[in-house]
This record gives sequence, structure tokens and C-alpha cells, in this order.
Amino acid sequence: MEQYWLFVTMCILLILLPGPDTAIATKNTLTLGKKGGLKTILGTCCALLIHTLAAVIGLSALIAKSAFIFSIFKYIGGGYLIYLGVKSFISMRKQKQDMEILKEDEVKYDDHSCFKQGFLTNLLNPKVAVFFLTFLPQFVDPNIHSFLPFVWMGLTYVALTAIWFVFYILLLNAIRTFMMKPQTQLAIEGITGTVLVGFGIKLALEKN
Repeated sequence: MEQYWLFVTMCILLILLPGPDTAIATKNTLTLGKKGGLKTILGTCCALLIHTLAAVIGLSALIAKSAFIFSIFKYIGGGYLIYLGVKSFISMRKQKQDMEILKEDEVKYDDHSCFKQGFLTNLLNPKVAVFFLTFLPQFVDPNIHSFLPFVWMGLTYVALTAIWFVFYILLLNAIRTFMMKPQTQLAIEGITGTVLVGFGIKLALEKN
């Protein structure tokens, strides 16, 4: 495998760029606590593993070459992000201005919902599949006819993503007490909803 450490450096820079995964993880950590954030990222990483497998067996190539299939994934993924954004707006409207700061063990949330949000947000984004298809081959010797380098790089990307988001979630959780004030929660819901709807529209309008 050529230039592996360059690949690692590029992955770190790309992972640090905020996107839909970051928005979902931020919202679920600040509103539901550390467990909610970790469940979200577990879903994200599971989706990344599927993207890695898809790239290895060639499904990503099919999505990239077929405008119809790409559009299906694009519209479903964009629609799901918009749906999550609208849910944030609805949640913001339902919150009472006099809500008390909740302890983490008093917060009721659905583990499966957090996992599902992280999983579907990443899985239904066709740009992730295209990223794996176009980015990984740049660091593999074209004369090596083996899928193992792609598997190794895919797992590397997933591991780096997990490490970064665990650190990010723990940091957010450490300041969560200060972020749980009613006014702050309303701002979080509003900002997250706006960001998710924006990402959803951008994804749906993305050219093939």
C-alpha cells in the first residue's frame, strides 16, 4: 500500500470537517447525554463498515455509474436529513421555557433511535459511497490485484472516525451541564434543525 500515512493524514482532515454525522452526534449528546452520543456514533461506524464492504464488492461503483440509483439514494438520504431537521424544530416548540436541568440518569431516550439516526444518516448518503470509491484507490498500487488494501484502508477510516467522535462526545458531555439550560436547549434544537434541513436540501440538489 502506497503512502499509508498520507492516507491517514488526509482521513483525519476529512473527518474533522463537520457534516450531517457531526450535527446528529452533537444534538444527541447535548440533549440526551454521553450514552445518546455514543449510540449515534456506533450507528455511524456501522454504516461506514457497510460502505467499506460495498466499495470492496463493487456496489459503490454501481451507485457512482448509475444516475438513477445515485438519485434514489440522494433523495432518500436528503429527505431523511430534512425529516430529522423538522423533528428538531418540533422538539424546540414543545420545550417549556421553565424546564429544569435534568440529570443524565433521569433522561429518558430510545437507544435504538440514536443508533438508527446515526446509521441511516450515514448509510443513505451516496456521497460517502462515492468518496470510498474515488478516494481509496489513490493510495493503492494499481499493479496489486487484491481487495485487502481497500479493506485495511476502510477499517482505518472507520477507526479514526470512531476515535475522533468518542473524544468529541466526551468533550461535549463534560460541558453538558452548562449546555442544558432551557434557552441553550432551544438554541441547540433550532440550530441543529436548520443545519440538518440545509444538509438535506444540499444533498437532494447535489448533481450526479
